[in-house]
Amino acid sequence: MEWKRDITADIRTDLVNNNVSLASSHKEVRLAMVARQQALAKAKKAVLDGRDIGTHVLPDANVKIFLTASVEERARRRHQEQLEKGLPSDFEKLKEDIAKRDELDSTRAFAPLKQAEDAQVVDTTEMGIEEVIRTILQLVKEQSV
Repeated sequence: MEWKRDITADIRTDLVNNNVSLASSHKEVRLAMVARQQALAKAKKAVLDGRDIGTHVLPDANVKIFLTASVEERARRRHQEQLEKGLPSDFEKLKEDIAKRDELDSTRAFAPLKQAEDAQVVDTTEMGIEEVIRTILQLVKEQSV
């Protein structure tokens, strides 16, 4: 399968963010996505990001990192990102939406959001992006030895 256009901006919209938990709660959707993600990872070295990568998609991954941050901080970051793009943003609504998605994803019956037992936890609440990158690269280096 060959991709024809960059959809990064499209998948970061409120419409997608507000419906991703519902879509991913369907077992058939999850199974189809897992198969694609596993094929991608098998084809070459890959970095995958997602709420069930370390526990369900790639449980035997060489390096697993469980990124976390407070709901407040994630909402602040999303709010800032929206404003920088010139988009309207409601900070309080973002907090509610993020907390709701966390709850839905953590309690879904199939492949719920949870930390893999062998994942390294990186709480990014008090970190800037450069520090997060350095921390992740150090963990990868340590675990790849």
